[in-house]
Amino acid sequence: MKRLLTTPIYYVNDVPHIGHAYTTIIADMLKKYYSLCGHEVFFLTGTDEHGQKIEDSAKKKGIQTIEYVNSISEKFRHTWQDFEIDFDKFIRTTYLEHILSVQKAFEIMYSRGDIYKGEYEGLYCVSCETFFTKTQVIDDMYCPDCGKEINSVKEESYFFALSKYQDKLLQWYRENEDCIMPNSKRQEIIKFVESGLHDLSITRTSFEWGIKTPLRLKDHKHIIYVWLDALINYISALGYGLDYNDAKEQLSYRKEQNPCLESKMEFFNHTTHVVGKDILKFHAIYWPAFLLSLNLPMPKHIFAHGWWTIDGVKMSKSIGNVISPMSIKEAYPLDVFRYFMLREVSFGQDGDFSESALINRNNGELSNDLGNLLSRLIGMAEKYFSLSLKNNSLSDYSLQKDEIAGIINNAMESMSQMKPHKYLEEIWRLLSMANTLIAEKAPWEMMKNGREKECEEFLCFISNILSKVALLVYPVMPKSCEKIAKALGISIDSKSFDSLVVKGEYLLGFNLLKSEALFPKIESARMKQCELPQKDEKNGSQNGKNENSKALISKSDFEKMDIRLGTIIDAEEMSGSKKLLKLQIDLGEGKPRQIISGIKEFYSAKGLIGTQVCVLANLKPAKLMGEISEGMILSCEDSSGLSLLGVESKRDNGAVVG
Repeated sequence: MKRLLTTPIYYVNDVPHIGHAYTTIIADMLKKYYSLCGHEVFFLTGTDEHGQKIEDSAKKKGIQTIEYVNSISEKFRHTWQDFEIDFDKFIRTTYLEHILSVQKAFEIMYSRGDIYKGEYEGLYCVSCETFFTKTQVIDDMYCPDCGKEINSVKEESYFFALSKYQDKLLQWYRENEDCIMPNSKRQEIIKFVESGLHDLSITRTSFEWGIKTPLRLKDHKHIIYVWLDALINYISALGYGLDYNDAKEQLSYRKEQNPCLESKMEFFNHTTHVVGKDILKFHAIYWPAFLLSLNLPMPKHIFAHGWWTIDGVKMSKSIGNVISPMSIKEAYPLDVFRYFMLREVSFGQDGDFSESALINRNNGELSNDLGNLLSRLIGMAEKYFSLSLKNNSLSDYSLQKDEIAGIINNAMESMSQMKPHKYLEEIWRLLSMANTLIAEKAPWEMMKNGREKECEEFLCFISNILSKVALLVYPVMPKSCEKIAKALGISIDSKSFDSLVVKGEYLLGFNLLKSEALFPKIESARMKQCELPQKDEKNGSQNGKNENSKALISKSDFEKMDIRLGTIIDAEEMSGSKKLLKLQIDLGEGKPRQIISGIKEFYSAKGLIGTQVCVLANLKPAKLMGEISEGMILSCEDSSGLSLLGVESKRDNGAVVG
């Protein structure tokens, strides 16, 4: 079967972080798994490079927009290459082939009456590239997703008749129970669509950086909405809408773009999209509606995963806790990181990255359960049989074979249900079985008692278990499993997978090779050491600067800050966070402010109630772990810990500090 597998194309407003890496690793795992199962997989990733936010960012940096997007797009491409991600094509929305496909799709939808011209008046978040209704916006001015200020927009626009497809979408969701997974996300989408769909504004006239509407419309002031533009990548990368004779001439001089000079649209008949839950609406509502309009096949699966927090706190540039995947790769083996990300969290749920948890996974499941099993097997095979195990019938292990078949069946069923964490849990049952059998059978005792043939057969059986594990775990940890396969003398390919995993066959002999330790124990955290700026030994500061020094500011700079006194009237712990408390603070405004603060390590929630604190009140609202924070309490910290800033005697709430 031919299958299309995609990540979202990543927006070039920032460099890759571990959330991007998680999505891409999931897709890479699926490609390797589907390929072992005998499918022909076309794996697509890339970058989304149009929109007002990108144009604004380039202007702030004082560079050409194309120069800006080229730089960040290459960082994504190089990151996935460094991570040895096995993608077949890297698409960019600035590629000519993509632009031609988008314009062709727009033309077709327009000709079918699904696109019409009107006027849009509403609220638009530049940061999220998303339109919102008045009921969705916070305090009539802030985005419900990112917390940034919303713009009021009134302009001529082309609209896509999304409401026309409401019933067809609902029918698709209900007739295809695995079209959106996990099922809880499918139910959320059904509920949203049942509440009523409104036609979608799909062009803008207030900026220039994007794809213009087709020539035939003669309306070039219109730029196609970035989400329509971006979603079309899933077919533009396969050559949708291109006249190949013309395309060869138009695209041949841009060879670095890897143009699709022959259609690969047959891959689109079985499509799997891997996305984060924050963009599920676009992929599960807008995209299928566009496909219905274009008369193209609907996706087979849309897999929506959760977010990653860092030590319980949502990643944020303002907090400074965004982790580059490259910093992790420099500190730890890539396979360990891949295993941690796929095993640590149930697919669809939010996960928390902590270095200590990664180290525990390495030292426990990887080093003790898997790495040590291979070392013990090779050690005994070398000592007793010169690494050669021959002509073993394995007739004494029929009960264990039945159990192994059941475990493998459960594992593969878990993968079909998009539960990679359960898939790995099942495989680790095989390792537990093997390690337990070694303790029970005591092959060293067999040798002492002259039962050499029995010992050889037992080690052959353990070799078979490890062979099956290597094939099953390969999609998650390819490098490590290639080392295991080399040590066992087997190949990792679809033929071996079909024989040893799907059909449950057993090899009756092995010629083993010695192998290095797969997962050496990690004694201490490495990332913080890698990420610290280099210390200047000459003056004892970092990067040659006094670490306590700050740039001088004027009085007018200080006067921009609105610092006020407030009383904490309620406080509670944030579920799933080790650091955050949710505070309600009376600033004398009639309605309390909600502020999320990372002080849980130093203060109990109940103990804070009634405390007066200093609050930076004009800080832009931000969203942390799904909750809006409307300010920041002030504190100081030294070697003795953290202390909140207040006043020596009680004052009125709302009193100005300055």
